[in-house]
Amino acid sequence: MTDPIADMLARTRNALMAKHTMVSIPSSKMKISIAKILKDEGYINDYRVVKEKDGQYPVLQLALKYVGDVKHQRAVITDLKRVSKPGRRIYTAVKEIPWVRSGMGIAVLSTPKGVLTGQQARRLNVGGEILCYVW
Repeated sequence: MTDPIADMLARTRNALMAKHTMVSIPSSKMKISIAKILKDEGYINDYRVVKEKDGQYPVLQLALKYVGDVKHQRAVITDLKRVSKPGRRIYTAVKEIPWVRSGMGIAVLSTPKGVLTGQQARRLNVGGEILCYVW
């Protein structure tokens, strides 16, 4: 797998379209940081890292969040978009951090101070690599 973050976003997008309540993803520190941001911003209900019985690799499980009654449920996450890719990294200065959907979404950045949202990065006055947009 050349782009594990894109794989995480694709698995999440596919699970949302299929109306699943949980999605399992191979775990890494970066993915756990992104999941923490999604939980803090209210895009998912919860996340946890589960050690498989037979496998030696931990699995990250996301509890997806939906709104509305059972018949008319819709996902809280409308879309996820990968920005910086292994073939083309996209970096930004603090003054050029983009606003996603006029502030209705979030930009997830990898900065020297850790994985942050665009708003947190502006507050801490740091730029970095734009990982993805979520709205």
